[in-house]
Formats: sequence, structure tokens, C-alpha cells
Amino acid sequence: MAQAVPGPVAARLKDLGVTLPEAAKPIANYVPAVITGDLLFVSGQVPMREGKIAYTGKLGAGVPIEMGQQAAQLCFINVLAQAEAILGNLDRIVRVVRLGGFIAAGPEFTQHAQVMNGASDMAVAVFDEAGRHARTTIGVPSLPGDAAVEVEAVFEIA
Repeated sequence: MAQAVPGPVAARLKDLGVTLPEAAKPIANYVPAVITGDLLFVSGQVPMREGKIAYTGKLGAGVPIEMGQQAAQLCFINVLAQAEAILGNLDRIVRVVRLGGFIAAGPEFTQHAQVMNGASDMAVAVFDEAGRHARTTIGVPSLPGDAAVEVEAVFEIA
């Protein structure tokens, strides 16, 4: 019996050394993702790894920018896990339309965009030109579970 050949997105993830985790269950009264028309909306994902938030605290108050970028990257990986759970195959994603980033930060922190680049860079690495997207990045005083970053996404799907 022949083995299934991974699609382009799975191949890129493998090349990047990324294995998608199991999609996290919601922690409140919402669904992880919704499809309407040709759009997939993925609820905000925190930097969860093996059932625990891997990056906690606030940027500019103990969490360095590099760790924030790693947190944003992990959030995007968790967004992809949610997308795969609802779509069954990430190759159904035509393009990354928009990312929204929430950065837990102290009042003097102003480098939110650099932190969110962790997610944006991963989107482009996985989807190439179709990974270029519109984006909003917002500094907030706190996030659920003391997460340092949260990322939500909108994808165009086929």
C-alpha cells in the first residue's frame, strides 16, 4: 500500500522542523474556529506547548523581545493546528488574509510589531507569498493564563 504524499504545506512545515500539536480545547464559551463562505476565522491562540503556556509574563517587564517573537511563532503554530483540525488539510488554505496579535506588555513597551513578526515570519515561511497578510498588533495589560502573546487569524480557503 502506497503512503500518502504530504501536500506542500505539510512539506514546508516538515522542512521547518515543525510538528503541529493537537488543537487546544476552548477554555471558555467559544469555538476554536468558524468557517463562513470562503473564510476561516481562528480564535486567538496562546503559546501553548504540551498543555501548558510556554511563555508567560509581560514584554518590557521581564520578557525579552526574542522570547516574545518565539511566543508569537508558537501561537501561529497553534493557529495552524486549529485550522488543520477544522479543515482536515492545510492545503485548503489559499492565503493568510489577516493576523491579529495581542502582546501583554508594560506601559513603556513600544516594540509590539517586532514581537508579532514571530507569527508573521512563520506565516510567510509556511505559505510563501500567500502568507503575506494584513495585520493588527495591540498591546494589552494582560492575557488569559498570563500568556505573553495571543494570535488570531483569518484565512481564505478553497
